[in-house]
Amino acid sequence: MQAATGKLGVKVLAVEARNRDEIERGIALMADEGTQGVIVFGDAAFVNERRHIAELAIKYRLPSISTMSEFAEAGGLITYGQNTDNNFNHAATYVDKIFKGAKPSDLPVEQPTSFELIINTKTARALGLTIPQSLVIQANELIE
Repeated sequence: MQAATGKLGVKVLAVEARNRDEIERGIALMADEGTQGVIVFGDAAFVNERRHIAELAIKYRLPSISTMSEFAEAGGLITYGQNTDNNFNHAATYVDKIFKGAKPSDLPVEQPTSFELIINTKTARALGLTIPQSLVIQANELIE
């Protein structure tokens, strides 16, 4: 665990977790330390445990955000990030070009151009949160 205070006086607590037990201990620790929210990174271990992480965040009354669209679908509060379906489809075009003889080193590095905001309103209600209308309007998807 690493703790730091940012420029705005916000306490940041970085908790490393590699498996289900460490995730449980980490989220419990965040709650004990007075953390006000959880950011879940798109790591493979977290993708596999997304439903459990969302349940723990609700249990400890911690709003949660991730870049993985699957996270909001699993019960996380908010997802904001690149459209993973578009990325996988686009990756297929790269594979096709390579199979047709293109050198991977000659292919351009590209940044995502499509981002999604997904809000789980059921989770917001469970946490007693009101999502601002300005955010609701911008959402690509609302999960009830």
